[in-house]
Amino acid sequence: MNNLIGKTALITGAGSGIGAATSMLFARHGAKLSLVDRDEVNLQRVGNECFVGPADTEDRPLTVVAELSREADVTNLVDATVKRFGQLDILVNNAGILRIGSIETTSLEQFDSVMAVNVRAAFQLTTLCVPHLIATRGNIVNVSSVLGTRVFPGLVVYCMSKSAVNQMTACAALELASKGVRVNSVNPGVIVTEAFSRAGMTDEERTKFLEHHKETHPLGRVGDAEEVAQAIAFLASSNSASFITGEHLHVDGGYRVACPH
Repeated sequence: MNNLIGKTALITGAGSGIGAATSMLFARHGAKLSLVDRDEVNLQRVGNECFVGPADTEDRPLTVVAELSREADVTNLVDATVKRFGQLDILVNNAGILRIGSIETTSLEQFDSVMAVNVRAAFQLTTLCVPHLIATRGNIVNVSSVLGTRVFPGLVVYCMSKSAVNQMTACAALELASKGVRVNSVNPGVIVTEAFSRAGMTDEERTKFLEHHKETHPLGRVGDAEEVAQAIAFLASSNSASFITGEHLHVDGGYRVACPH
């Protein structure tokens, strides 16, 4: 993946979990980074870990604090990225939120909040970035989920949102292929991140959840963020994945192909 050297990558949800791991991996491969998160403290920490050098150098990651459900924030972060680096080669739509609830218990407020971040913001950001990606013949990697292709009880809106991300990936891949822009997704299984706690799980509930899902993944364990980051970097590489577009790459320990049990 040496061809990531000098490429400009915009990564959302970069302050923790998969986004942070992807940011640090891209940094190790020499990419220029525009990192976005709503948590300023975590974002600055990741930005600092991605770069060691003079504070005023242009190669230092750009960190943008943004709330992706606000249209103006999304527009501003694209403008800031292009102004700073002069181009955009890779978009990683990673930011997402999880809300626990069934079709009987999920409120419209929960529905709107999940769709606003997981789908609407990713759609808006993609539309704004497409002209810049066409200019560089760049690519997009969307972070979806195995729950975009499999059903899990109690996460109805999250499952719906990730199915929408899958369809957006496929549609954009078809429409942009003739312009040299590849579009793919990674579809993780259960990954150890902060998302479960942010969704309202207690520490005890989170521990039980992760222990249970060691059994539902055929490889006998849950995944970690670095493993998903490696898949993102592979798909973003114009050398390694040059003939791959419209793909949903499951990084799920075999969860998708396992029979429910």
